[in-house]
Formats: sequence, structure tokens, C-alpha cells
Amino acid sequence: MSFDGFMTRAMTNELATLLTSGRISKIYQPYKTELIFTIRSNRTNHQLLLSANANFARIHLTTEKYDNPSAPPMFCMLLRKHLEGAMIEQIEQLEMERIIIFHIRNKDELGDETFKKLYVEIMGRHSNISLVDQESGLILDSIKHISPAQSSFRTVLPGHLYKQPPEQDKKNPFDLDEDGLLRLLDFNSGKLDRQLVDQIAGLSPILAKEMVHRAGPVVNRVTLPKAVLEVIDSVRENKYTPEMLTSNGKELFSIIPLTHLSGERKRFSTVSELLDRFYFGKAERDRVKQQAHDLERFLKNEWQKNKKKIKKLERTLVQADQAKEYQKLGELLTANLHSIKRGDKKVEVLDYYDENGAMITIELDPQKNPSDNAQMYFKRYNKAKNSVAFVIEQINKTEEEVIYFDQLIQQMESASPKDIEEIREELMDEGYIRRRQQKKKKKEVKPQIEQYISSTGIDFYVGKNNKQNEYVTMKFARQDEIWLHTKDIPGSHVLIRSTEPDDQTLLEAATVAAFFSKARLSSSVPVDYTKIRHVKKPNGAKPGFVTYDKQTTIFVTPNEDLVRSLRK
Repeated sequence: MSFDGFMTRAMTNELATLLTSGRISKIYQPYKTELIFTIRSNRTNHQLLLSANANFARIHLTTEKYDNPSAPPMFCMLLRKHLEGAMIEQIEQLEMERIIIFHIRNKDELGDETFKKLYVEIMGRHSNISLVDQESGLILDSIKHISPAQSSFRTVLPGHLYKQPPEQDKKNPFDLDEDGLLRLLDFNSGKLDRQLVDQIAGLSPILAKEMVHRAGPVVNRVTLPKAVLEVIDSVRENKYTPEMLTSNGKELFSIIPLTHLSGERKRFSTVSELLDRFYFGKAERDRVKQQAHDLERFLKNEWQKNKKKIKKLERTLVQADQAKEYQKLGELLTANLHSIKRGDKKVEVLDYYDENGAMITIELDPQKNPSDNAQMYFKRYNKAKNSVAFVIEQINKTEEEVIYFDQLIQQMESASPKDIEEIREELMDEGYIRRRQQKKKKKEVKPQIEQYISSTGIDFYVGKNNKQNEYVTMKFARQDEIWLHTKDIPGSHVLIRSTEPDDQTLLEAATVAAFFSKARLSSSVPVDYTKIRHVKKPNGAKPGFVTYDKQTTIFVTPNEDLVRSLRK
């Protein structure tokens, strides 16, 4: 189910119940199209996420942590000026549209009461968040500006009147009865789910399919209206069953059980919990892709380039293995110099290395005398013999490069925007990419590492990139504390802040280590653990590379829900 009008109604009802009469105490804008409001209501602080992200537009309460920029954007500053300390008087949905309106009361610098409306439009790439003066109807500002050149229907710019998005001329579902519904549908045309979407406001295609499915194997003029109105009545009475469904490898969310789909289901107590879990990591991955597509492409190209280099070196090694053959031919020619004349292109001699005494044909350079031909093969022998050691050394170095880039590619999969900058900085330090411009080097900042707490109350920490891994393992850790890493699989360094953790903590820390590894989608992942004193960084090794011994291996299956619940 998408964030349709029915989902918007459920979210509006939940927010109105929890946040009406609440006070807005803090406002942050961690990303270009996302806001976080801290709202104090009923002696509880609630974090409200409002997102106009083109791919992940949404609104819900959240328990996630967000990194805020050092300097707040202009829109955030304006919202703070008008809304911090303000009271939320009402939260309503605009009919069955994907628009939620916050009615807000505050006082200006002179102590006079002011009234504002915050419009949150959840409409895919057309999503927006606008602050409007209630008395004049003028837009104070919006998170996205829409000029007349971009839209001939509505302009969204400061100083312009707020105009609602164009109406779709659909029927309000709560005004329908069986007869009214039948008048909207043409049973002879088929595609009844599509007809429902076209006629009923706020209805998404997947919920329409569910309505048709509930009408039974034989859909007719009796069964379909009953099924449609059954769902509408549940929404009218605010009876929701928030669930996340994994079907055919795809995750879906819904407030109405999707019985027409099979798969693994997970129920939630609130709509916000459902959306917070569903979008966990997804929006962040989208931001990372936008910010780091060039970096991802570079890493994959370097990985592929080194894999090709290894194949080429291995072919060279095969050729180098022919060194003994060249030595043998040189010795056979030396033993038969008397039978060779200048100008000969080849010679057939007895191979006295062969147990059966077979004859062998040796190619010659007709421009060389017999002795020079023998020396030519000896030179080939020496060259091939000397190249073996060099080629093996190059293969080892290139394999290290492959492992290094494999590790970085894996880190990109779970990286936050902050982690991406650290990975980019590392590649600059290592000389793989040039710095865009020479700036005064910033003071070295201590990496921020993610903290988790086991169900038995023991803290453990995770490095999400090589800078963080090195800090966790080489500086932050104490000698007898427990260190974990996936066995022979690129992944994060995990440190348990204990010298003798219980079995449950070990299991949970290992699960987190497996989740932040290349094997996060696998089952029964091997994870090694040992004391920090047994973990060493070889001289000259790449960032994040260590060796260790005296380890014990346990097998775990990564679990995203568990990882999320353990994060502090």
C-alpha cells in the first residue's frame, strides 16, 4: 500500500490524538527535504518527521536519530522564528487528499497572537511543506519552491497565495452507499480495481485490489459493494491493523490487512511504528545514492579493474612457469651444437630427458649461429625465472586491492551521508582520488561510532567504515575487551565494552557484525570473536585491515529488527 488518502487519514488521526495542544519546542532540518519537530504533549516529547523527499515522502512519529547540519538551512530558520514555542491547535486532513494541515497558534515579538497553517503535501515528486499565514493566506516559505515556469496551475513561492493542488473530481468514500457505488462502476468493462481507483478519492491500486479480492471468487453487484464498504467503514471508524508484509522479496506496508497477498507479516501497535520500521534505512540509502553515485561507480570500476589485472597476471605466471622448458631446450642445443648450422630454422635432436628417448624439434633463429641460439633459450629461461617472483608479488598486492575495494563497497551499502564523507576522505588520503581543491586541512575529528546495548545491558560499538573501524579497534578499545568480525567476509569491526560478556551479548553483537557485513542477506554467517590484545594491524596495511588469532567462531543469522532494537 502506498501513502494514499486512507493512510493519510490514519496518520492524521494518530497525530491529532497525540499532538493536539502540544507545544513545538525544537525544529531541525537534517536534510534538504526533511524536517524534525520535537513536540511536547501530555508530558512526553515526540519526534515528528515531515519529509517531502521525492521517493520517500511521508509524515510520522519517529525514534530514529538524525545528524543535523552545523548551520541550519534558511527554511529551518524561518520555521524556528514562527513556530518554536507555538501550540498545535488542530491537525486535519484535507478531505481525502494526501495533505495534512497543522493549525498553529503562537505569539510574535510584540506578544500578539498569530495563527499559521503548516501544509504537508505527500504527493511523490510533487511533495512539499509550506508555512502559510492563516489570516492572509500568503505563503511565508516552503521547503520546495515552484515557479510559474515549473507549473502553470500553482505557484509555491513566498508572498504568493497558497493554492491547493488540482482536484481530481473523485467521490469521497465516506459519502458512498451500495447504490451510489454501483452507479460508479461498469461491471461489463472489467478491471474493477482500476475503476475503483479512478472513482474513489484517496484509494491506492493495491487497496483496490484488496477490495476486489474480498468480494470473493465470483465478483458481482452484491459482493463487491459489501467488500468495498467493509474496508471504508473500518477506516471511517479508525479501526486499523498496521502491518508490514514481505511478498516476493518486496516490502509493503498497510493499515488494512492485504489478504490477497501471501508472505511474511509483521504487525505494529501504531501507524508511526509501522512507517518508522518500513522506512528504516531506505530514505538514507536513497540520499547516499544521490550524494555518492560517483564514489560507488569509482569503487566498482577499481574493483573490476583489479580483478582483470589478476587474470592477466595469472596468464603471465603460466607463461613464466615455462622457464624450465626454456632451460631444457638450451641444454639440448648446447649438447648438439655440432649438428646445427647457421641458417637452420629448426633442428630435431634426441631428448635425453625423456625416459623413452623420443626426438624433439627445437625452433631456431636462422640469423644466429648455433651457440647464440642456445644462449637465446638460456636468456628466456632467466627472464621467465626472474619474473615469477615479481608476478607473484604483483598478484598478492592486487588481491589486497580487491579485498580493500570489496570492503569499501560493502561499507557503502550501510553508510550514512556522514560515513560517505569519511570514505571519500580516506580515498583522498590513500591517493586514489584527488582532492577537489586545496583547503586548509581540518583539525582531526574523532570518528563518531554507533553505540548499541545488549538485552542484558552491556554496551557494544560498531565501526561503519575504515576510519571508524580503526578508531574502534586501535584507539577506543581496551586490551581485554571482546572484538568481533565476520570470518573471511568484509564487514564492520564490533567491540563489546566488556572483558567477559554473557552469551546473549555475544550472540547479539555477532548478529550486528553479520548485519553490517557483505553477508547481511545470508543465513548462518560465521563471526569470529577474540580479545583485543590478539588483534594486530600489520605495518603498511590498508586502513581498517587487521590480523587476529586465538578466535572463537559462532554462527548467526542477520536480523534487521534485532539490530534496530539494540541501537542506543
